[in-house]
Amino acid sequence: MPKPDLNLLVTLDVLLAEGNVARAAQRLRLSPSAMSRALARLRETTGDPLLVRAGRGLVPTPRALELRDRVSQLVQDTEAVLRPAGQPDLGQLVRTFTLRTSEGFVENFGPDLIARVGQQAPGVRLCFVQKTNKDSGPLRDGTVDLETGVVASTIGPEVRAQALFRDRFIGVVRQGHPLSQGEITPARYASGRHILVSRRGQEKGPIDEALNALGLQRQIVATVGGFSSALALARASDLIASVPERHTGNLRAQMHSFPLPVSMPQITVSLLWHPRLHADAAHRWLRGCVREICAKADSP
Repeated sequence: MPKPDLNLLVTLDVLLAEGNVARAAQRLRLSPSAMSRALARLRETTGDPLLVRAGRGLVPTPRALELRDRVSQLVQDTEAVLRPAGQPDLGQLVRTFTLRTSEGFVENFGPDLIARVGQQAPGVRLCFVQKTNKDSGPLRDGTVDLETGVVASTIGPEVRAQALFRDRFIGVVRQGHPLSQGEITPARYASGRHILVSRRGQEKGPIDEALNALGLQRQIVATVGGFSSALALARASDLIASVPERHTGNLRAQMHSFPLPVSMPQITVSLLWHPRLHADAAHRWLRGCVREICAKADSP
């Protein structure tokens, strides 16, 4: 059996609604002869005359009356499927989004983001997972919906990225630490005992390269995998932590922060997602929420 021409559904819908070939032709911007040919095809396809002469007009057959509401609903459903997705009904949205975030994101931005999402879409749940590497596999395979971090060369070429805010590294010590007073020179900074943040357990980082260019070397006495761990150690000791400023705002409460006395490039923290979800209305709404919350961090 040959596949039916689904374009005939629209023609049938208009014919049954108008009950008049000329008016149906005008509505579909067809000539009366073209509409007559379409009616003939419909009669052949359905095996029913559909509209029959009654005086000067046409009247629907029982089969046409049976089809009228069904065809109308089919056309409406098809149009809904093919039109771009609109704004989701946030009040009725029930969905879990998984966000893979870099160190400090949840502590610094999580409370405001959860409050915003809960206010607008109480049925939405946010699942935060720790970002332990820069592999874009979780975005690609769908286990992660959104990701934050610095765009790396290892990221998949198809992954979408949008800048959230720029950040810089600063030094952080406990209140009362010797570095909490006086001018902090490169030599004074380097002479302290330091914590290195490295997820891969490296022995040195960009700060060490900047100090080496000045003929200085700092003493690293501990290496940790995240900024929150570095700040926890610095809060309880005389160690010096060097962390991103805006990314760790809430983590540095009641601690002393200072600009690094060496030149360091700023970093750009971005929002990452897979193109599979780019046009998804609910996902688009969540991206907007994250951008708005992080926009507050874009000014000192």
